[in-house]
Amino acid sequence: MITSKPTKKPPPVSRLYQNYVLGMLTLVYVFNFIDRQVLVILQESIKKDLHLSDTQLGLLSGFTFAIFYVTLGIPIARLADKGNRRNVVTISLAIWSLMTAFSGLARNFIQLLMARIGVGVGEAGGSPPAHAMISDYFPPEKRSTALSVYSTGIYFGVLIGFLMGGYLNQHLGWRTAFFVLGLPGLIFSLLFYTTVKEPAKGATDVQTAMPDEAPTFGSVLRLLFSLGVFRYLAIATALHVFCIYGLLNWAPSFLSRIHGMKNVDIGVSLGLIYGLGGAAGTYAGGYLTDHFGKKDRRFYLRIPAYAVLLSILFITGTILLQSLPLTLLCLGACAFLQSMYLGPSLAVAHSLVAAPMRALTSAVLFFVLNFFGQGFGPLIVGLVSDALKPQFGIESLRWALSILLIMAFGAAMMFFAAAKKLRTAE
Repeated sequence: MITSKPTKKPPPVSRLYQNYVLGMLTLVYVFNFIDRQVLVILQESIKKDLHLSDTQLGLLSGFTFAIFYVTLGIPIARLADKGNRRNVVTISLAIWSLMTAFSGLARNFIQLLMARIGVGVGEAGGSPPAHAMISDYFPPEKRSTALSVYSTGIYFGVLIGFLMGGYLNQHLGWRTAFFVLGLPGLIFSLLFYTTVKEPAKGATDVQTAMPDEAPTFGSVLRLLFSLGVFRYLAIATALHVFCIYGLLNWAPSFLSRIHGMKNVDIGVSLGLIYGLGGAAGTYAGGYLTDHFGKKDRRFYLRIPAYAVLLSILFITGTILLQSLPLTLLCLGACAFLQSMYLGPSLAVAHSLVAAPMRALTSAVLFFVLNFFGQGFGPLIVGLVSDALKPQFGIESLRWALSILLIMAFGAAMMFFAAAKKLRTAE
């Protein structure tokens, strides 16, 4: 049985230090996505060197990574809710950075698979503890924006990973790219550990009591899935992330095969498109939802719903247009619109639970959205592409990507349903 005791508010933290911690956590997330997505820009070279199929590429960048990432994320988040979240993030960063460097030593599919599993194991301890720390540094009315700023790390990581990965691959080879992009994270983990402080749990919440200990996993799970808001939100984000990774992870191959672009040009183009467009969309999603959500909380999920619905038009353009400039323009619009969901979704999820449940809540949400979305998005696109290849040749990838249109429409409907439940839950 969980008992409660009165909370003693910790001394206030300066805005400067709040922003410093947010900046450091965002940089951790940048390293997270450099190491996660660099494989995508290197995959065509890896495919030729190691003689891999599209299905194997989908396994490397999707399902195999995701299954370890999301499964281990839950017990690690439970550990973080009980203990020091700063330490969990530090150790996780060091592990995934080292395993990224080891990816450059792989001589066959199995060795590369093992290295990417290691990256997934390390990254499992990154985001849920970071989300919980941010919610303890920033009050509810600023959380969506703060979590969205943190989430821009996804797209700055993609920017650096694609730009540097494409350049290094072109001039020094894919193995060197893994070494160069993986090792700096080890150094940064030391800086993070020595300069970031663990915040008190519930430090920015308006409450009079806190549990003596973190609630059990079962109690958190029962609470979350008893709430219609969370159930619809989990489905919405899973379908949406299926579209994001289905498009992002195959965009380099699509531009190479269908439009004949070179590695370095793909790296520059996609780096700028996803890095700048995605970061702008992520921040806009947080800012707009915090702004309009003051009057009506449903806008925290309605705005992502409208953005996903509009993105369908640009996914269609990306797949079907023959003009390279128009294809890149549509990809940019997709990056902006598809990125508006994460900060608001996390803010809503955290608003449903008490502070000692937040890392685990993030982990459960990430389990659902990444297991289905990141796990199956790239894999299913790869499977369909291989199946259609005898009939369509290199055009098979174009038609395989068309399944994203159905998933995007389903995601938008689920976001609208979650917004309706959010209103009735008040």
